[in-house]
Amino acid sequence: MILEHALLTVKPGHASAFEEAMTKAAPLIAASPGFLGLEVRPSIESPGTYLLLVRWESLTDHDPGFRASDRYQHWKALLHDFYDPFPTVTHFSEPLPV
Repeated sequence: MILEHALLTVKPGHASAFEEAMTKAAPLIAASPGFLGLEVRPSIESPGTYLLLVRWESLTDHDPGFRASDRYQHWKALLHDFYDPFPTVTHFSEPLPV
């Protein structure tokens, strides 16, 4: 399992509209092969900042999988104008056995 991570910084005054758009966008990513789950968590200390966590079976399910799909184009149209700055997406492997 791969964990995708991004900190989403939403433009001031647009948090409610972003949350509404994310609700519309979630089914697009959920319909993707290899998709295992999605969490979007608002920051307590930094209003307008959200933690995006997406679980994928493999990295290629996310990229090029989802990112090369028509669903991603719709996701992008719904969400990408909210971000400032545009987020960096990183991927993490299985947890260490600690």
